[in-house]
Amino acid sequence: MAKIPHPAAAEQAPTFYVTEDDHAHAGSPTILGFWIYLMSDALIFATLFATFGVMSTSFAGGPSPREIFELPLVALNTALLLISSITYGFAMLALDGGKVRTVQAWLLVTGLLGAAFVGVELFEFGTLIAEGATPQRSGFLSSFFTLVSTHGLHVTVGIVWIGVMLVQLSQSGATPENRRRLLCLSMFWHFLDVVWIGVFTFVYLLGMIR
Repeated sequence: MAKIPHPAAAEQAPTFYVTEDDHAHAGSPTILGFWIYLMSDALIFATLFATFGVMSTSFAGGPSPREIFELPLVALNTALLLISSITYGFAMLALDGGKVRTVQAWLLVTGLLGAAFVGVELFEFGTLIAEGATPQRSGFLSSFFTLVSTHGLHVTVGIVWIGVMLVQLSQSGATPENRRRLLCLSMFWHFLDVVWIGVFTFVYLLGMIR
């Protein structure tokens, strides 16, 4: 005959249990830490922007922005990065719906757009160097190459991160850990988008009217 638990015992039972959602919330320190990292990265870019602002007119007899910048090419690159942020947003929406395959598809598109962005940037650098506009030519070019290449390096890191997430999603699906990692990657990717808008406006557009 089964033993019926005493009502008092039921009242002493725990009032909460560890669920999958609670486990996901345990990653909040990770999100906070990543926000701190982004703020430190923002300080680095702020320093690079300030340096460029000081050196932007130090041509040392070398070429000026009007002579070397190709706005149509830069506008194309800007469009590639902006669209990649939209496709990453689609990936996060699919993640909310638990559609892992769709998440992977949008992440792949985002990574390809990011790779195209880096490719166009490398083409621009190669063209400038072939024309003699090298980093050591003037203070303007030194600060320009440093700022833009630092952003490009960050985008490259983001592309590698997307590749890692594609593998992890294939192996373990939309686990709380992978959701947290994708959220951090989302913040990182959109941060790079905001920084590039600053580069496009402050470096290229204002450079053309100086």
